[in-house]
Amino acid sequence: MILITGGAGYVGSHTVKRFRGAGHSVVVFDSLSRGHREAVPKGVRFEKVDLTDARALESALRRHKRIDGIIHFAAFAYVGESVIHPDLYYTNNVVGSVNLLTAMRNRGIGRIVFSSSCSIYGNAAQQPISEEHPARPMNPYAMTKYVVETMLKNEEKSHGLRFVALRYFNAAGADPEGALGESHDPEPHLIPRIIAAARNKRSTLPIFGNDYPTSDGTCIRDYIHVDDLAGAHLLAWEYLDRGGRSRAINLGTGTGSSVREVIHAVEKAAGRKIRARIAPRREGDPAILVADIRLAKKLLGWTPCHTLSSIIETAWKWHRSPRF
Repeated sequence: MILITGGAGYVGSHTVKRFRGAGHSVVVFDSLSRGHREAVPKGVRFEKVDLTDARALESALRRHKRIDGIIHFAAFAYVGESVIHPDLYYTNNVVGSVNLLTAMRNRGIGRIVFSSSCSIYGNAAQQPISEEHPARPMNPYAMTKYVVETMLKNEEKSHGLRFVALRYFNAAGADPEGALGESHDPEPHLIPRIIAAARNKRSTLPIFGNDYPTSDGTCIRDYIHVDDLAGAHLLAWEYLDRGGRSRAINLGTGTGSSVREVIHAVEKAAGRKIRARIAPRREGDPAILVADIRLAKKLLGWTPCHTLSSIIETAWKWHRSPRF
C-alpha cells in the first residue's frame, strides 16, 4: 500500500489517479485545509489528518498496517503568502515533515518520494538549471523545501531512508480525461488566473513586473503538465522499488515561456483578448526558471508528453466545465 499525503490537492490528486491506474493500493492523508475531498477518487481510502498533529498522524498510521512507502505532497505552496506569514510555512511544511519522518522511522517505512520545488535554486546562475546548481532559496516557501530535502539526507545517513526529491517547475494543466483540475482559493497560479480573466471573471490581469532581464521584461517559467508530473512520481517510486539511490531530480520540459507568451497562448485558445496591467514585482520571484531534465530521462526513463498548448487546452476545457 502507498500512502499519499496531500492527495486531495492539485498534483496529489492527479498522482493518486495515476497510482491507482497502475494497480497500486492507495491511502490518502490530507487535512483538507486546502485540498478537496471530492478530488480523491471513489474507492480510495481517505483519512483527514493534519501532519502537524503528531499524535493524530501516529493514530492514523496504526489503522493502515501495510504501508510500503510514502508520496509526500502535503505542504502550503504560495510564495507570496510565505513571505507575509513565514511562521505558517515553517510550521506546516517543516514541522509536518518532521512528524512524518519520525512516524516513518517508528513504523519501519523506509522509502519516500518528496514533492520538492525548483524554487530552491533562486536566481540561478545558469539556464537551464541542473540538479548540481547550488540552493539559493529566495523566500520562506522555497526555504521550507530546502530544509525538508536536507532532513531527508540526514535521515538517510542516520537511519537508511531512501528518497527521491522531485524538484518540479511550474505545474499546470488538467487531467486530459476531465476528471481533475486546478482549483485554489485564492488562485496564485498564472494559467488559471489568465483563464479567469479570459472568462471575464477579473476586470484586468496583473502582470507582476515587466523589468526583468528577459526578452519581454516578464518572468520566464518552465510549465509542466500535471499529468506528466503524476507519471514522474510513479516512475520515481518504481526507481526506488528497484533499489535506486537517493537523490534530487528536476521535472520540467526544458523550455521556458514568459508571462506575456502564456497570455498570448491563452488568448489564442480563448479566441479573445485579455486586458492586463503592470503591477509591482512580487518579492521572492526569480527572473527565469527553466529545467535541465537530462537526469529524469536517464534515471527514471521519463519524458514529458505535453506542450504549453496542450497544457492550456486541458486547463481551458476543465475551467469551462459545468462545475464552474
